[in-house]
Amino acid sequence: MELTKAIQSRHSTRKFKDKKPNWREIIECIDAMRYSPTAGNNSTLKIILVDDKNKIEKIADACQQDFVGKVDYVVVVCSKKELLVNAYEKKGEKFNNQQTGAAIENFLLKIEEKKLATCWIGYFVESQVKQILKIPANVEVEAILPIGYEKEKSYTKRIKIDLDNILYFNDFGNKRMGFKVKVD
Repeated sequence: MELTKAIQSRHSTRKFKDKKPNWREIIECIDAMRYSPTAGNNSTLKIILVDDKNKIEKIADACQQDFVGKVDYVVVVCSKKELLVNAYEKKGEKFNNQQTGAAIENFLLKIEEKKLATCWIGYFVESQVKQILKIPANVEVEAILPIGYEKEKSYTKRIKIDLDNILYFNDFGNKRMGFKVKVD
């Protein structure tokens, strides 16, 4: 799949088919996360692929979103930011957030390429997820990603913000690109 098409067609799915995905394809999508940028080449990612139906249902409860419990696989993205905080102090937390987000985006684009579907869930009771999956206290749960095949297009096409509303040139708020012409 062409990258631009994957970027533009990627969306969140909350209705999944009963068809079980091939776990090997999910591993390929997880592998794409390794290629995201990292601060100082310090990867903080820890990924848990969950296929235990009982645990998936408990994770759905922790997310307070029933559709999570209707899939055969859930990817839980975690980070152990200590390395970055030790290396970069307060900025390490920011770098951890940036590289985790970049890794998740790689995953989402690979999911799109594989014609699988997911929804990036950031709202959940972290203490419950940690207890369900035996995640240590010094590891943060960053996102929960239920994986399946999209049942139906359950979303309305969102209107994306115009580029003119987010792009500035040289200074914040400057909407004009100025080219200086050199006159001899």
